Amino acid sequence: MSSEQLKKFLNSKPLYYKEIDHERVHIAYGMLKPYIRRPKTVHIVGTNGKGSTGRMIAYLAYRQGVRSEESEGRNYSVGHYSSPHILKFNERIWIDGHDASDEVLEEAHQRLFGFLGKEMSDALSYFEYTTLLAFVVFENCGLMVLEAGLGGEFDATNVCDKELTVITPIGIDHQAFLGNTIEQIAATKIRSIQTQALLAPQPYEKVVEVAKEIARDVGADLCVCPKVNTRVDPYGLEKIAEAKGWGDYLVDNATIALKSLDILNIQYDINDLKSLELFGRFYALTPNIRIDVGHNPLAAFAIEKALDEKVVLVYNSLDDKDYEEVLRILKPKVKRVEIIKIDSQRATTLEEIEKALQTVGLEYSYFKNEIKEDENYLVFGSFYVVEAFLKQRNT
Repeated sequence: MSSEQLKKFLNSKPLYYKEIDHERVHIAYGMLKPYIRRPKTVHIVGTNGKGSTGRMIAYLAYRQGVRSEESEGRNYSVGHYSSPHILKFNERIWIDGHDASDEVLEEAHQRLFGFLGKEMSDALSYFEYTTLLAFVVFENCGLMVLEAGLGGEFDATNVCDKELTVITPIGIDHQAFLGNTIEQIAATKIRSIQTQALLAPQPYEKVVEVAKEIARDVGADLCVCPKVNTRVDPYGLEKIAEAKGWGDYLVDNATIALKSLDILNIQYDINDLKSLELFGRFYALTPNIRIDVGHNPLAAFAIEKALDEKVVLVYNSLDDKDYEEVLRILKPKVKRVEIIKIDSQRATTLEEIEKALQTVGLEYSYFKNEIKEDENYLVFGSFYVVEAFLKQRNT
């Protein structure tokens, strides 16, 4: 069975909505809940690092499950739901080390559509429906890791109970939906916590204050990981990070992933991180090309710090991002910029990108799919930028 019916169904739904009925997905989950089992659940909210932190948690738990199955005959499956995808929808629903197959997704779609009926299935947004689709795929897992799409409190991933909420670094982003101040944005994300929460080191101290206040209000246990001025490596990640070419921010994300598993009393072997591929997260596509799906100032700070030499920046941006500030942050590590055209209704106009580059004082041209062996490249700006780059490189 192919996934053509699912693809056609999802393509009929708009990706973006000016207004969303936040009660609708709760009603739909109420219809689905009697038919499926909910695994132990980790919910990940924040601005940056959600994808890599979630994948580290899922991968380490999965690898431990493989060992348990081999030694004790126990089958322990792990699912990870993330968004958006780079090249193929299947990337969003990862189970036991692989993106879900077309057959698995199509079968889950048929079951979900049957549980909800046509009227509700049609009414749900793209993200709402795919979130519930992941629940069906993951129903027999021992652990389910859910990455919030936008915000936290009103996100579709927040419809089910969870054993742990992980709050990754929070910055200024998606102001139109989440609020204009760091306090408003943090509150919208953190109000999703339930009984236990883990707060990653934060660039804004106000986020810590908001988290503590909300945790008190809901009676949740909050574990706060403090910021430190010197590199502290309690888990012995330094050698792995060096071998993988990780920047400090990925070491931070790995530390939070390990702490999450400790809180959940899930065993792991840190050496399993050596075989983990974080595609699109400061990922070495070739010896002189790195791709990263980051798109906001907080991500730019992390990447600028992680780069140890100047690069050619292959760049574009969505119109709701502070692209001028991103370019200003990256400027010390950028030799020149090559603007790549992206296919999105939310893309900034090329004239605006050029204007920002002129304001910041960066030399630029347009990407012609020419990579020089004697230069290093960073592809950065959004999932759309990485997608456009990969498609051009493969043609």
